[in-house]
Amino acid sequence: MNYPNPSRRGFFQTAAAGVAASGFVPAASAETAARPLTDKEKVDRIASCTWPIRYIFKSRRPSSSPQIQALKSKYGEITMLDFPDFTKKTFAGVTRMDLFSGLFGEVTDDSMFTQGQPREFDPSSAAGRKWLGRMAAKMADTGTRCHHISNNAPRDISDPDPQKRAAGIEVAKKWLDGAALLGAKTMRVNSGGPRIAPSPVATGDYPKNDELAKYLSYCIESFKEMADHGGKVGVKVTLENHWGLTANPTNIQIIIDEVNHPFCEASPDFCNWEHEYLLYHGLEALSPYAHTTVHAKYWNRWKDPDVRRCVKIMTNAKFMGVFALEYEDGPWNGIEGAQYLYKEVMAAL
Repeated sequence: MNYPNPSRRGFFQTAAAGVAASGFVPAASAETAARPLTDKEKVDRIASCTWPIRYIFKSRRPSSSPQIQALKSKYGEITMLDFPDFTKKTFAGVTRMDLFSGLFGEVTDDSMFTQGQPREFDPSSAAGRKWLGRMAAKMADTGTRCHHISNNAPRDISDPDPQKRAAGIEVAKKWLDGAALLGAKTMRVNSGGPRIAPSPVATGDYPKNDELAKYLSYCIESFKEMADHGGKVGVKVTLENHWGLTANPTNIQIIIDEVNHPFCEASPDFCNWEHEYLLYHGLEALSPYAHTTVHAKYWNRWKDPDVRRCVKIMTNAKFMGVFALEYEDGPWNGIEGAQYLYKEVMAAL
């Protein structure tokens, strides 16, 4: 499938084609962007996130950590099937959810998971599809929606070995099918490749990085295939500033520009950066590439990260999508941190 190659400043026109194809209604519209939002409209721009809540999820091997035991004692132990109710109870008015792939399934039912290591939920298995049906029914009953899946399951997307890449793409396609069953709008796939991106080498008096270009070329071809599949099922595949190739926002821009598909975009994270100067400049660079999902994060990796400033960077770039509350680490536990983000995002919107 071939698409005209737009400039990023004009990308919203191409992205609109993906919006129409997916049936996605933005959380905000041009009309609401032109006036102050009501509290209800603000809440509709927010998604709960399982990542900061993961410590109270039921696990295959119960943790002996006193901290985790204390959290479960305070908030109770839950599974993904409980998360819609948890969302409604914990974040007033929020109905959208960002779900982490590592928390899918019933942990004691091996038939839902791949064999060997790493052990991952298999959305294509009979038991896995049945569980997805239960999750979809639970969301319908509670009036909640899966907005985004933060997915770590597809691997080796930019590996030099074509068989490893093909296997990783196949896993991503199965997850895109599963995401469609849940009504998700976007799904993150990690770029794969080295966890730390290759560094340039000296050639005379000027650096050159052929190794990085090689990994980028593999990643671009993989995302083209995944975006084509995502277009068929109505779920966009996204790149997050995570690690490896995507630690550098320029690499994300390159990949999305070269993939050139309305079902491939960025899902920026406020704090996943290599140095402090990227905290706001990196987000500004990615803001025109994001249309559906961002991670509103607080992380004490940086001194006093300004959540409201980050929200404003996105809204100033005409982002009309959803802010998922992905607290990482800091002065609060995961639930308290996510609640802090809820207040900060509401205030900034």
